This record gives sequence, C-alpha cells and structure tokens, in this order.
Amino acid sequence: MEKQQKSSHVVLVMVTFQGHITPMLQLASILHSKGFSITIVHPELNSPNPSNHPKFTFISIPDKLTESQLSDKDAASPVWSLNKNCAAPLQQCLEKILHSLHHIAAVIYDTLMYCAQTITEDLGLLGIVLRTGSATTMLFYPAFSQLDEERIDFVYEIKSPELQALQLKRLRALLSQNATKAMTEVRVAFANVLKRSSAIIVNSMEFLELEALSKVKQYFPAPIITIGPLHKLAPAICSSLLTEDDKCISWLNKQAPKSVIYVSFASIVNIDNKQPFLWVVRPGMVRGSEWIESLPNGFKESVGERGCIVKWAPQKEVLAHAAVGGFWTHCGWNSTIESICEGVPMLCRPFFGDQHLNTSYICNVWKIGLELQNLERGNIERTIKRLMMDMEGNGIRNRAIDLKEKAAFYLMEEGSTSCSFNMLIKHILSVKET
Repeated sequence: MEKQQKSSHVVLVMVTFQGHITPMLQLASILHSKGFSITIVHPELNSPNPSNHPKFTFISIPDKLTESQLSDKDAASPVWSLNKNCAAPLQQCLEKILHSLHHIAAVIYDTLMYCAQTITEDLGLLGIVLRTGSATTMLFYPAFSQLDEERIDFVYEIKSPELQALQLKRLRALLSQNATKAMTEVRVAFANVLKRSSAIIVNSMEFLELEALSKVKQYFPAPIITIGPLHKLAPAICSSLLTEDDKCISWLNKQAPKSVIYVSFASIVNIDNKQPFLWVVRPGMVRGSEWIESLPNGFKESVGERGCIVKWAPQKEVLAHAAVGGFWTHCGWNSTIESICEGVPMLCRPFFGDQHLNTSYICNVWKIGLELQNLERGNIERTIKRLMMDMEGNGIRNRAIDLKEKAAFYLMEEGSTSCSFNMLIKHILSVKET
C-alpha cells in the first residue's frame, strides 16, 4: 500500500471561504504526510498563497463572482453562482491534469463545490465529498429538498435523548423560514451529491454525534468517514485570510487562569467592568465601519488593560491558553471543534445556518455552554457571570474538560481517528487496485 500511495495523486477542490479553506488545507497536509501528491484547484476568489504551502500544486479557475454577489444577504446566492461559473473551467482543469498524469486517485471536493460530483462521474473519477460542518447537518438536506420526506420525518420523531435534545423539527422550521430560490436549489444539490459521492468525509469525532450519525448512515449509501478534528491531526499551517495579531498572547500571559472571556464576532457588547476580555473584530465586519470606529468615544481608554481588541487572533493558540475561561462565539463548526478540544466552555450566539444546530449540541446535548438569546445589557452580564463565576459554570466547565479528555483519547494512535484514516486511504486506493 505504501508504494502505491507514493505514486497516487489526489486533487482537492477547495472553496475559498475562510471556514472552508482551513479544513481542506488540513486534510491536504495529512494526505501528503501519508504519501499522496496533492493538487488543489480553487476559485480565483481569496486565492491562497502557494508559497505558504510549497508541497502542494495550486491551480486557480475563473469564478466570475462580482462584488454584489459576494455581498448578497442570501448566503446561497454566491454558492449557486460559484457552481454555475466554475463547472466548465473545473472540468477542463481536471481533464488537463488527467492528460498530464494519466491517473487521478481521487477528487475530494467541498460540499459547496457540488458541481464537482457530476464532473468526476463524467470523467470516470472517484468523487469524495468533504463536509466541513457536523454530520448531523446532513439530516436536513433531504428534508429541505422534499426527498423521502416521510423517512426524514420519522428520524425527527425517534425517541432518543440526543435527537430529542437537538429539537430537529424546530431547527428545520427555523432554517426553512424565508428560504430563497437559490437556497432551495443549493440544498437540493447538497442532498443529491451526498447520495451520489463514493464517500463522505466529515471533520468530526463519532462520539460527538453518535445517535444522529447512525441515522445519517441509514439514509446516505456512501461510507461516512469521520476524520477529526483535522486541526489536531494536521501540522500547523498558514490558512488565515487575515494576519493574526500575536500581541493578544502577550496580553493573555498577564491574566489570571480561566479569567478571560474570548469574544470572536463584531457585535458591540456590554461586559461587566471586572471581566477581562479578548475581542476579535474583523475589519469591515461592522457595517459602515473600517474597524472599531463605531465604538463609543473613550471606550478603549476606559477598558485599559482589562481588555484587548484585535483584528484577528491565532484562535487555536488562544483557546489553548490557560487564561481563557470562556468563548463567546457564533458557533461555527470549526470554532466548536477547536473549543471542545481545549475544554473551553462556550457562550453561544448563533446567527444563521448550522450555527443553530451546533448551539443545540453545545447547550442541550453536551451541556458545555449557554445560549445568549438576547443582547440586553443585564442579560449579557448575568449570562457571562453564570458561565464564568457561578456554580452552574463550574459544572459546565467540568463537562467541557471531560469532553476534551474524550477527544484526546479519540486522537490516540489506537483511537478511532487512526482507523478512519486507514479506511479513507483504502477507499482511495481501492479503485486503483481494481
């Protein structure tokens, strides 16, 4: 097998949005360490810097995305346009690679670049999809597309503690509100490719979503391979679209253990005047502001050394720091997994999409966080106090530490992750061997 891996070439089709770049590059690094040569095909938007990843070959394809499409409030619109515009260039690109190398062991594509599945089928290539969100999100796509509706409703009615705690029917109704035509079409496409791909890779750990995963596996015929957390398996890589500000680590070094709440989104918050905080505000994230101009006059001066505000932070390093005692987050899947691996309790403020599902897991299933349902000042202060100082917070912290220890065991050599990677490698090589 090792000899075959050395000559096997894998093409990864990346979507260049921040939350999708990182796991794809992490997967590429791990596959390369196993002996595969790697080509990464990506849209021109947010093109990664090849000099940061000299072991990979990068090929950009035209995406023709306009500024108005990227700023569209309908998040599905640029995804739909991306697939429409990139399908032909992607096929031409894969044909050239195939002509040059005579063999491609597999094409691993991000779910958002769903046009890749049809192309791999047309070219007779092995198509594997990478899910950058939780496995449980896959239960929603058939329901949204009204495929096998009765079967999916049956899943939602199952009397299991995990699925009941997730409140899947409520979440489906929430996500169905104001669904646009583009959103509906994209969700139908997701369901179709997940049913047609030869395998589905999920950046997760099986014990996190055990009951939901068993239902997902009943619906989708392709093997579902949980390989995660990718950020713990891959060597350190440079994948951020923004420059990370390391000065926040020096500031954290001066703080007491478990005293700091790490805030990673742009909403202007009201935090008790005794609570240390590290706040990431991405440039342009606050509408109408370049950075933090909309903060009240004298805000930074009044905060002084009690707070640190940066444009971007080395999040994995921040979460692993002894001073961090809580993470106020939108609950994207990458952030959720990173927080679990460091045993950091979460304060959840979901905005859209799978963030609501992740919040249900955090607060109702794993019970390692609290949901902040409104931004009224008194409520913010009470909820932070519950998480950071009260007895309730101690229980949440203990459960978060327990989950961290489970994740560490999962990552051990004899743990499930090693078996999952062996399964993926065998799946990629099986086509070559036959």
